Amino acid sequence: MPVRGIRGATTATANTNDAILNATRELLEALAQANDLREPDIASVYFTLTPDLDAAFPARAARDLGWRDAALLDAQAPRVAGDLPRCIRVLIHWNTDRAADAVTHVYLHGAQQLRPDRVKETLQ
Repeated sequence: MPVRGIRGATTATANTNDAILNATRELLEALAQANDLREPDIASVYFTLTPDLDAAFPARAARDLGWRDAALLDAQAPRVAGDLPRCIRVLIHWNTDRAADAVTHVYLHGAQQLRPDRVKETLQ
């Protein structure tokens, strides 16, 4: 079975535990709904946060959603001038027979500007 990458991003309203976890949870739920994800099919999830977010680990939101067996990793994104502030990005490695062009990537809130070519796929 192939492994597909699902990309997504969102922005947190503030650098607080609740804001980071709520934004991450909303993004993961949107990705799961858009792709009919089932937790047993998720191999791993890689989260990055811009350096201005340090109040929580986004992987906690995945665990709170019941993603118990997937390998989860948080990392700080590199500091890049002009990067979108308070941004949470995710890459999900998904075991699926779905074709790559049938995978839906989701960009929410301020992160829609990162991939305007994907906005039509974004759930709002």
